Amino acid sequence: MSANKGTLRTCAKGHEYYKSSDCPVCPICEQENKPADGFFSKIGAPARRALEHKGIITLQQLSELTEEEVLELHGMGPSTLPKLNEALASEGLTFKS
Repeated sequence: MSANKGTLRTCAKGHEYYKSSDCPVCPICEQENKPADGFFSKIGAPARRALEHKGIITLQQLSELTEEEVLELHGMGPSTLPKLNEALASEGLTFKS
């Protein structure tokens, strides 16, 4: 018996991929959109999308949130916080208290 790969889907750019969840994100497009540098390159795609959806695109903007506010974002996990703290510290910033 083979494992269920999910449903074959095609994104707007024509990439074909299998997905077993309702998530509409094309993994091929996500890989193409992954930043090569900056703090977004150090976190996973769900966490990056969560911050972008909230309008957070700079470390200065991120520093205006508390850790609790960040963890409440859909797609953000506790393993991302140390990476974000490190990125903030590299610029002399911290999360809001």
